[in-house]
Amino acid sequence: MKQFKTAAESRLSITELMVPSHSNFGGKVHGGHILSLMDQIAFACASKHSQRYCVTASVNRVDFLHPVEVGDLLTLKASINYTGRTSMVVGVRVESQHVTTGKKRHCNSSYFTMVAKDENGKNIAVPGLLIQDEQGVRRFARSKFRKEAAFQRDTQFDSSSFNAADYIRHLTTENVQVHLK
Repeated sequence: MKQFKTAAESRLSITELMVPSHSNFGGKVHGGHILSLMDQIAFACASKHSQRYCVTASVNRVDFLHPVEVGDLLTLKASINYTGRTSMVVGVRVESQHVTTGKKRHCNSSYFTMVAKDENGKNIAVPGLLIQDEQGVRRFARSKFRKEAAFQRDTQFDSSSFNAADYIRHLTTENVQVHLK
């Protein structure tokens, strides 16, 4: 296995027709169906990069920018943005296309942290990322700083060291009442 791989070596794209069985009660394609497709392509991309079975460790926020209609073609694109020792961040972009007008819309993007596993289910090292352009540097750096910010946020609000008094003043403009006992 190579020690480093380019993002292009594991980049994937899939397109699927959205049918009525994918719709929610409002007649739009169910967000859960789209998330499932996103997870599948993130798995495939990470597994292709690492040549290992991979599992989803976390999903960065997902904002649904535009509804997807039944009858639209949904295209998902996945690429490795970051590699750690055993983990990878896979960027997933989702676009819908109206079949008769050809109009395309960016529906959402998200970042899936995937971890490679060996035959015994233990984390295993993955090839590093060989970056060849500024866009690759931007994506790698963004993922690195997003990871660091998440760690800081998690430790800042850890229940063992959290002091509510330090944060109550930040809640005064929110739709909440605080009555501590």
